[in-house]
Amino acid sequence: MTRISRDFRYTMQRDVFSPVSADVVFASSRFPNYKIGDNNQIVEVKEDSKMLTMKEMVARETSLLLEQQKRLSVRDLANKFEKGLAAAAKLSNEAKLKEAASLEKHVLLKTLRDALEALRGRVAGKNKDDVEEAIAMVEALAVQLTQREGELIQEKAEVKKLATFLKQASEDAKKLVDEERAFARAEIENARAAVQRVEEALQEHERMSRASGKQDVEELMKEVHEARRIKMLHQPSRVMDMEHELQALRIQLAAKLKHSLQLQKELAISKKGDKTTIDLYEIDGIEALGSYLRIYPCCDSAPELSECAIQWYRSTSDGGKKELISGANKSIYAPEPFDVGRILQADILTDDQTITLTTSAPIDPAAGLGNYVEALVRRHDTEFNVVIIQMNGADHPSQSIHILHIGKMRIKLCKEKTTIAKEYYSNLMQLCGVRGGGNAAAQAAYWQAKVGLSFVLAFESERERNAAIMLARRFAFDCNVSIVI
Repeated sequence: MTRISRDFRYTMQRDVFSPVSADVVFASSRFPNYKIGDNNQIVEVKEDSKMLTMKEMVARETSLLLEQQKRLSVRDLANKFEKGLAAAAKLSNEAKLKEAASLEKHVLLKTLRDALEALRGRVAGKNKDDVEEAIAMVEALAVQLTQREGELIQEKAEVKKLATFLKQASEDAKKLVDEERAFARAEIENARAAVQRVEEALQEHERMSRASGKQDVEELMKEVHEARRIKMLHQPSRVMDMEHELQALRIQLAAKLKHSLQLQKELAISKKGDKTTIDLYEIDGIEALGSYLRIYPCCDSAPELSECAIQWYRSTSDGGKKELISGANKSIYAPEPFDVGRILQADILTDDQTITLTTSAPIDPAAGLGNYVEALVRRHDTEFNVVIIQMNGADHPSQSIHILHIGKMRIKLCKEKTTIAKEYYSNLMQLCGVRGGGNAAAQAAYWQAKVGLSFVLAFESERERNAAIMLARRFAFDCNVSIVI
C-alpha cells in the first residue's frame, strides 16, 4: 500500500474548503480567480468594477454608432463603419482565443479530476474525504465552465450578428458614397454644360457686336469729326474773342436803345404840344429783363428822392388795373420774369403832389432764356452757385459760395455737406427779384423759405437769377402751389 507523506497531508488540509453545490451562481460572468485567505479559506478575487465585459463594450460601441449616425456625413459614417467592422473582427478573434482557453481549462479540469480519482483509491479515512471534496469542487468548476462556454457561444453569436450588421452598414455607406459621388459628378457636368452654353452665347454676342460694329464705324467717325470741330470752335482764344465781340455789341445795342427811348419821350412830349411843363423825374435804363431801372431827377428843383415815398406797380399794356409790387419802394428796380410783357409804373409821393412815371414800352424778354429754362425743366434737380448777401434782414459776414438746389419738390440751400435751409414748395414761400440793391439788383433774388427765415442771394449772372425764379415757379405750379410774387 502506497504511503502518504506528511507534506501532502498538510497540503490537502490547507486547500480544503466547504463543499460547492452544483447549482452555484457566481457573481462574475468570467471564470473565477481564487486565492488562499484567512483560516485556510478559498476566496474569490474581486475584479475591478471599472473593467468592462466584452458584451458591455459591444453594446456601448453599438449605441455610440447609432447615436452618431444621424450627425455624421456619409464619408465619416463609412469610416466609422469600417472601424466598427475592424473592432468586431477583433472581438471575434478575442472570442476565439477565449474559446481555446476554455478548452484548455476543460482539459486541465479533466486531468485534475482523473488524478483526484486515482488518488481517492489510494487513500483512506479523513484524507479520502478531502479528496472527495476536492473532486466535488472540480465538478462544480466544470459545471461553471460549461455555463461560461454557453455564454461565450451566445456572445459569439451576438458578435457575429453585429459584425454582419456593420458589414452591411459599411456596404450601404459605400453605396451612399458612390451615389453622392455620382450625383456630384452629374452636377459638375451640368455646371460645365451651363458654362459652355454661356460661353457660346457670349461668343455669339461678340460676333454680332463685331458685325454691328463695322456698320457703326462710319457713324463713330462722323461723331469724332464733329467733336473735333466743336473743340476747335471752343478754343479759349476764339471763345474770348467772341465774348469781347458780343460784349461790344451789347454795349452798342444798349446805347442805341437808350437813344431810341429818349427820342420816343421827346416825340411824346411834342405830340402833347405842351412844352412849358417840365418833368421833375424820369426812368432811366434798358426796359428789358436782365437790366435794372433807375429813377433820377431831371432838374435841380426836384425834391430829393430820399425824402419822397416811392412805390412800383406793374400793369398790362392795354392800360388795365395796376398791380402793386410788394417791397418795391426804392429808386432802383430790376425787372423779373413776371414783369415781361407788362408796363412798369412808379408813383413818387412828395409833400404836395404825386408824380407818376411809366416805362415807354412793355418789358422785353431776355434772348434764349425760355429755351434755357425748358432744358432745365427736364432735370430732376438744378444747382446754382450763389452768395448769401443777407439772412433774415441782416448782412451775412461770409462771402463764400453756396449751392442753391431747385428741385421738383423743394428748394435747398447748402454749403458743401451742410444744409442751411430746405423747404418744400408752399403758399408761404416767396421767391422773386430783390427790391432795390443798386447796380447788382439784376443778379440778386429774395427767397423766403418760411416765416422767420429769408435770404438775399446773389447769382453769377442775370440769366441764372431769372432762370432760377422761373424754374421754381414752374415746379411749384406743378405741385399745385402758388409762390408769393
